[in-house]
Amino acid sequence: MSGLDRTTVIDTLVAVYGNVTAAVRGLGEAELMRPSRCAGWTVADVLYHELLDARRALRTFVSPSTAPVDVDDISYWRPFSPRSGKPFALGGAAAAAHARHVRIAASAYPPGALFWEWRETAGAACRAARSCPYPAVAAQGHALRVEDFVATLIVEATVHLLDLTVQLPAAPKPEPGALALVCRVLDGLIGVPGPSYWDSETYALKGTGRLALTADERSSLGQLAEQYPVFG
Repeated sequence: MSGLDRTTVIDTLVAVYGNVTAAVRGLGEAELMRPSRCAGWTVADVLYHELLDARRALRTFVSPSTAPVDVDDISYWRPFSPRSGKPFALGGAAAAAHARHVRIAASAYPPGALFWEWRETAGAACRAARSCPYPAVAAQGHALRVEDFVATLIVEATVHLLDLTVQLPAAPKPEPGALALVCRVLDGLIGVPGPSYWDSETYALKGTGRLALTADERSSLGQLAEQYPVFG
């Protein structure tokens, strides 16, 4: 059992989706074209990627699973490790194809339309999470408890909030509870708590490959350094 509280994680999802909305509200076309932390992606590209995630959430919350639960909020992310050999892992073939799709699709939106669709879809996804009557749902070939699935959405949105706001200094920071869930995944995949000399945001950025480890950090981490980036 994951030990996550369903109401708490849904509240956190509402907060982090609200942060994404606040970060991009009112941005003009030039601002949407600013670079993000995702290589080759603009702010608009990251926002479109998050829109796809909210759409997926809407499908998932009406897709009950009667199969045994086979992943939780942590093990869900194992295939996304660059060492997993899976196609959607960081640097994998499917991930590269998805990046190409995102760049093309996001560029087709007229100014304002992408923000509107994100805001409306994210709000609908949060309402669907609150009203979901099922104990477990089917998602990407797995069965997850609803609270675990919601936590995966939070982790995705939190990391991408850090991506899209790298050149938006007025944007809100991720919620502490959302960052805590990212750190929970990193701790769980690595098998030990993260270094005490990193705050939660730094750990999230280092653990997902947004910031490279320094030589001193590699020395301090020892063999654990080989596990970075943990997922991406």
